[in-house]
Amino acid sequence: MDYENNSWIWDGVYYYPHLFGGIMVTAALLGLSTSYFGGIGSFHKRKSGEKKRVRVYMDGCFDLVHYGHANALRQAKALGDELVVGVVNDEVIAEHKGPPVFNMEERLTLVNGLKWVDEVIPDAPYAISEEFMNRLFNEYKIDYIIHGDDPCLLPDGSDVYAAAKKAGRYKQIKRTEGVSSTDIVGRILASSRCRENGEDHIVNGKQHQEESQSEDSHISQFLPTSRRISQFSNGKEPGANARIVYIDGAFDLFHAGHVEILKRARELGDFLLVGIYSDETVREHRGSHYPIMRLHERSLSVLSCRYANEVIIGAPWKVTKDMITTFNISQVVHGTVAENSLKSESDPYEVPKNMGIFRLLESPKDTTTTSVAERIIANHEAYKKRNAKKAQNEKRYYEEEKKYVSGE
Repeated sequence: MDYENNSWIWDGVYYYPHLFGGIMVTAALLGLSTSYFGGIGSFHKRKSGEKKRVRVYMDGCFDLVHYGHANALRQAKALGDELVVGVVNDEVIAEHKGPPVFNMEERLTLVNGLKWVDEVIPDAPYAISEEFMNRLFNEYKIDYIIHGDDPCLLPDGSDVYAAAKKAGRYKQIKRTEGVSSTDIVGRILASSRCRENGEDHIVNGKQHQEESQSEDSHISQFLPTSRRISQFSNGKEPGANARIVYIDGAFDLFHAGHVEILKRARELGDFLLVGIYSDETVREHRGSHYPIMRLHERSLSVLSCRYANEVIIGAPWKVTKDMITTFNISQVVHGTVAENSLKSESDPYEVPKNMGIFRLLESPKDTTTTSVAERIIANHEAYKKRNAKKAQNEKRYYEEEKKYVSGE
């Protein structure tokens, strides 16, 4: 089969040149074709002692990209030297899972913005067929196909990665617990219901209690650890004369607009410092039903972006003189597109403006956390069906796994 390529020959030439040289001479004397050896004569291009770089592939929809996606890609990158990511298109997602929240362009922006990604393949298939697998091995020079330990099933219940497993070129990583796109959709819909029933919550205590219990499953289960944060951190400090740029925000429901504005901010200096508002600050200025993602979840999303060098977890609403001095900030920037504050108070950027170091950046996109939530609420019936369908498929998968393990 095509995926059983001649890589062993190349390794043989590299490690045992005299032996394989003898084989080539023997083949020539016997009149055998040397085409099978894949053009070994051109192998001299590999430098002595140069190690072959391992290329790994991971695919997905990458809709509502969150720290779980980022952690999966971080783990995948650790299994090789170069990470290639396949992104499924809108039509295929709609067919298998329901309408995507973000379109293809937005999802490509998000994936390209992740620090562990080296290359992206748009329009990747939902299921890896033998034909596409051969393309990965031969055209993209992929060594291994990676996926998490959570089930990924076709409508008929079959494994999306069956072909890769059969080929012996599949590796598995651990799923990040506590978050999923399905979970985030649930949080947004739950938040929407709370806003719609606000008056009922006050009048009818029993209804409030019942609804609160029903929303428990959508509360963030993320437990931050120093180890997880260090895994996402660059671990690099700015140089002595580095120009440090500061930008702040909630960065809730991390989206393509966030990636683009961080990219523009990073281009203005040598080091980008990102301030992330605390949950209390976001609620105070955006409303009691925000943020959707908690502080440390939002922090990991920003840290996973290739343009952010460091974050301040729980940054203050106002940029102060003390902050600017402590972090040696050269310029403070803010985008033209942002959520409106519920409070009318003094300008949070008054100090950097008075110092002449503030700059307003034109936001490349008009996307906001509210507009993303509105997309989901507008299609809430479709997303409820999507979530139910996924839960049903996973239940069937685990039941089959249980039968297999028990030998039933």
